[in-house]
Amino acid sequence: MTKIAQTKVSRRTVVGTSLAAGGMAIGVGAGGITTALAQKVLADAATGAEVSAWVVIAPDDTVTIRVARSEMGQGTLTGLCQLVAEELECDWKKVKAEYPTPGQNLARNRVWGDMSTGGSRGIRGSQDYVRQGGAAARQMLLQAAANRWKVPVEELTVRDSVVSHTKSNRQTTYGKLVADASKLPVPDLKTIKLKDPKDWKLIGKAGVKRLDTAGKLNGSQVYAIDVKLPGMLTATIMDAPVFGNKLKSYDEAKVKAMPGIKGVYKVGDTAVAVVADTFWQAKKGLDALNPTWDESANNKVSSESIAEILTAGLASTEGVFVGNKGGDADAGIAGAAKKITAIYGSPFWNHATMEPMNCTAKWTADKCEVWVATQNGDASLAACAEAAGLKPAQCEVYKYHLGGGFGRRGQQDYTTKAVLLAKQLPGVPVKTIWTREEDMRQGKFRPVSQCKLEAGLDAQGNITGFKMRIAGPSILASVAPSRMGPGGSDPIAFQGLIAEGPEGHLGYDIPNRTIDYAMRNLHVPVSFWRGVNANQNAVYVECFIDELAKEAGQDPLAFRRKMLAKSPKHLAILNAVADKIGWEKSPPPTGVSRGIAQFMCYGSYIAAAAEVSVSDRGKLKVHRLVMGTDPGYAVNPGQIEAQVQGSVAYGLGASFYQKITIKDGRVVEENFDTYESMRLEDFPKIETVLQASGGFWGGVGEPTICVATPAVLNAIFAATGKPVRTLPLRDLKLRA
Repeated sequence: MTKIAQTKVSRRTVVGTSLAAGGMAIGVGAGGITTALAQKVLADAATGAEVSAWVVIAPDDTVTIRVARSEMGQGTLTGLCQLVAEELECDWKKVKAEYPTPGQNLARNRVWGDMSTGGSRGIRGSQDYVRQGGAAARQMLLQAAANRWKVPVEELTVRDSVVSHTKSNRQTTYGKLVADASKLPVPDLKTIKLKDPKDWKLIGKAGVKRLDTAGKLNGSQVYAIDVKLPGMLTATIMDAPVFGNKLKSYDEAKVKAMPGIKGVYKVGDTAVAVVADTFWQAKKGLDALNPTWDESANNKVSSESIAEILTAGLASTEGVFVGNKGGDADAGIAGAAKKITAIYGSPFWNHATMEPMNCTAKWTADKCEVWVATQNGDASLAACAEAAGLKPAQCEVYKYHLGGGFGRRGQQDYTTKAVLLAKQLPGVPVKTIWTREEDMRQGKFRPVSQCKLEAGLDAQGNITGFKMRIAGPSILASVAPSRMGPGGSDPIAFQGLIAEGPEGHLGYDIPNRTIDYAMRNLHVPVSFWRGVNANQNAVYVECFIDELAKEAGQDPLAFRRKMLAKSPKHLAILNAVADKIGWEKSPPPTGVSRGIAQFMCYGSYIAAAAEVSVSDRGKLKVHRLVMGTDPGYAVNPGQIEAQVQGSVAYGLGASFYQKITIKDGRVVEENFDTYESMRLEDFPKIETVLQASGGFWGGVGEPTICVATPAVLNAIFAATGKPVRTLPLRDLKLRA
């Protein structure tokens, strides 16, 4: 029943350690404290407020853990608190969590580090220093007890926030030690020894309950779209439906006379917003505004013309980047007994978050504040400052749980536009809400792509040469040009395909290979989507591997095994799901076919096995999915299982039904009537195989989404004899 602090997280800043009235705020790794901040600390102490970097302890032993990453349903908030609490040795039943603000992070020399949440890095990207924060706080509390009792600190033990000295039969609690501990210096984090995984009591244990469940069940959870502030107005916005076009005209006079309307405002060069007392009034005003935009060459773009660009990219020698090359693929294919070629394709996909984009902003000449759900608090602060025309130190961002992220809320276009609008109404908080249609039209989509695969097989069914060419737009070129690789390449295009790397590599031992990428950027904006390029790449590779296995006359599992002999972790998780589904020991039910797939991405090894049936009329039913993951360490097994199930729903829903079509330069699918999601009747039985082998930290939220679809597609191939090379499945006739 822990409630996460949501509304207007305090910007009070305490650096190092500080004594507050009746309690201690233990800050780890902080920098110096300014005079202004010191005065603020004293003011807080008078009211008994507790604020610090990672750990806050109250006299009643309540522990508040500050979480810099964002919670969007994936369980990062709980997992990070477990990491801190493990080292702190506090009572989990008395743990709460709250978000520090990006403004606090900036003021305190980025004491909380990276505040972005994406790439399945929420836990693995911060596990070391948050554990150090918990351990440092524990050391200070133990030293305070040792000083009080005048005993060696080595003689003390602690469990569930209770410090004990067995020799003198004395005990006390963290809440009673905080005043003394606050006066001690913070230990050097470099000297802190973290627990051995074999000694973990909280990490990796089943049954640890999430901290954010109660509020979601009882309705008390506040999301950004729920924000209410004194004097707040509400706006809705419309941007150019054809990306890149500029706003030309609108019927302002007609709308201003409508009830509740406060004004019509141009936002940048491309958008217009209506501000009103309520959202419905603003929406009705926007409906009557009749905005028009100029036209450009983008108005002539269609899904068909995009497909032509990508098809040309499959054969081009220009704008091509090599990601994985070994031996001589062309010669290996030329001398093969069999030659196989296939062309695959994937459409644009929308994030389609349940909570549409929204942001509340309040601007004055010397300060700007935003209330927003974001995957990157630091980026939201930067976007706020730039749009406000102020320094970052003059701005603040108050974070909320996300009603869906999936990568969409890593981009800050909605923050920028909300601030640009609020700037035109100084001193007035304005909540800007995107309608579902506008949200769908303005999505930063998962890239469309095509992929040509070629391979040669010898008489024994071994791959003699392998070529893979992907053609599609670059995510980094669209949203983060500064992260582009040498020569303007996009390393993200090769997720899971490179020869070696801790984030993800191919795994298959294919001596003669060439994997390259023809970058073909379009006017349609693209961005990170749950699983990003690993989604397409896994489908392309794993489905083509099944085609090769069939041409070789070999079992798909056996065909993979022989190429994974030098990749033991790939092989281990593949074998685990094969064993679980009974690949070799028990045949599937009559009329049911199986498919299998494996991959590596986001630092984790993953595999899936599917059982499906395809009726004589081509109706697909996915009966069972076994989903395997090896993330190295498993912080919360229950959350991992939930993430696996969620990845199936999200990934298969897209593969079954979803695509974004472009006509006359604009998005066709504007709501859930044409952009459908997976229904309960579609959902298979899901069994999770968690094989945490230790020694590394992999991601959880995105990896398994990448193998769910190819496992199902390979099962369809086994059932029908026809490979599935394009998505969504709703557009295909699975049987002739």
